[in-house]
Amino acid sequence: MFTTRSPAHDTLEHLDRIEAWVRARFSVPDDQIVLVSEERGRVPGFPPRLTTILFWMARDERYRFRVFKPAAQVDKSDLPLAWLRPALIDDGDADCC
Repeated sequence: MFTTRSPAHDTLEHLDRIEAWVRARFSVPDDQIVLVSEERGRVPGFPPRLTTILFWMARDERYRFRVFKPAAQVDKSDLPLAWLRPALIDDGDADCC
């Protein structure tokens, strides 16, 4: 009934690459979490695969953004500029893109 789905090895490499870029771009401390995932687009009009990035700067300071491309196609230039970090604050709104 329940199965564990592991991403392909090359996908893990892309997720690790994006995590490193996010840590560098936003100066995420080493003791904080950066989560990068590739998911299926579930909303009509969205691309079939997209990449979601969540990161923390402190215990109660979470940020989130999406890149509307599969992880393999994400480039450093797809990440928001560092000074836009306040606009990425995650307030828990599930409808955010």
